[in-house]
Amino acid sequence: MKQHLNLINGEWVGASFAENRNPSDLTAPLGLYARATVEDTQAAIAAARAALPAWSAMPPLSRHAILRRAADEITARREELGRLLSSEEGKTLAEGIGEATRAGQIFDFFAGEVLRAGGELLPSVRTGIGVEITREPVGVVGLITPWNFPIAIPAWKLAPALAHGNTVVMKPADLVPACAWALADILHRAGLPAGVLNLVMGRGLVVGQTMLDSPDIDAISFTGSTATGVRVAESSARLRRKVQLEMGGKNPLVVLDDADLALAVDCAVQGAFFSTGQRCTASSRLIVTEGIHDAFLSALIARVAALRVGHALDPATEIGPVVDESQLEQDLRYIAIARDEGAELVTGGERLQLETEGLFLRPALFAGATNEMRIAREEVFGPVACVIRVRDYDEALVVANDTEFGLSAGIVTQSLAHATHFKRAAQAGMVMVNLPTAGVDFHVPFGGRKASSLGPREQGTYAAEFFTTVKTAYTFAGKP
Repeated sequence: MKQHLNLINGEWVGASFAENRNPSDLTAPLGLYARATVEDTQAAIAAARAALPAWSAMPPLSRHAILRRAADEITARREELGRLLSSEEGKTLAEGIGEATRAGQIFDFFAGEVLRAGGELLPSVRTGIGVEITREPVGVVGLITPWNFPIAIPAWKLAPALAHGNTVVMKPADLVPACAWALADILHRAGLPAGVLNLVMGRGLVVGQTMLDSPDIDAISFTGSTATGVRVAESSARLRRKVQLEMGGKNPLVVLDDADLALAVDCAVQGAFFSTGQRCTASSRLIVTEGIHDAFLSALIARVAALRVGHALDPATEIGPVVDESQLEQDLRYIAIARDEGAELVTGGERLQLETEGLFLRPALFAGATNEMRIAREEVFGPVACVIRVRDYDEALVVANDTEFGLSAGIVTQSLAHATHFKRAAQAGMVMVNLPTAGVDFHVPFGGRKASSLGPREQGTYAAEFFTTVKTAYTFAGKP
């Protein structure tokens, strides 16, 4: 199998390797990917530190050209990259190609941001003094990315980091190194100077911990579990390091009596089960008012039961495999917990044996759940959702907000009054009206509140809040 190396200071290096497994077919590994050591990671951090002065001072048009070339190649290779993504992570081929396309759009947007950098020129309250407000790179940035969006999330962290003049040490999730490697390779060949981007693949306990322990990393952007996010925050606080965290979600989709039934079912299926439910924005709590509850549940059961589970690269597949054995075990454990707590498993929930040796799980839907059950409070991160029956909109809103998380929330209704109120009252960073809770644009802010997020928002122009630091300069020109 082909060996894929770490990128450190412009050189491809590596001594030990691990297989990148295909969850659709465990007998067909995708290649060998290097595992960085503590020393490799420290070398990557040192390279990023050495490259920072020249990269941050590079003329904007030169930085723009590099990101522009990367955007063009990602877009041109979106089908190839999408196939690679679906093979290593398990989302369907259509979703994989869509994610690769989005990565190209992100780099296209931030190539433009390089040229749109601005500031403010203000008069002082004191006579004869001018005030300039500018943004500068925050410095060496550590990026720790998750497995569920192997190219989009690295792209939406990496593109703004580079566009704003930072240098980067990037650690992708150990389960999905291939897309991050392809992204680093594209940027390397696009002309990125040595040391500006350093890719260190491997275990979190080795690579990630070395990054957390280093005082030479000025900021860390992390997406992953809440437990790991707390560790990132604690280590960053000790080092007075800037931090950005995107963590868990337990997102509600409220369905009111006046909802269009077909639209409500479609929003629930897409939000809860697409991408095998492995999204922090997945709508795992379906909160339904009693007037539409029975009709909604009946239609939803039929739709979920008919979803085709299969190999990610099969064009007929609607739900791909679970990413790995550990995640599959977690999904099955929560299904058992929900049944023990009294929720009714109305369809799915069993492991499937298909033509290839993959990690296939039939989407599980529970009825009769309450918001006190673990299935309604803890993030499963799989194709598992529960229906919670409520009296009316007021109770639905209380239940929707009764969670430690606050990433995304949705409502399906034809009432302008209820939609308007929900947009204001939902305790979430993102609110969807008559749309699935999962699915966001690349040019607008992404993030939540409560236990879901910490620090400035990601994506769009709001990314500058994390990847830059503000400087205020005063000038007294003297009396004429």
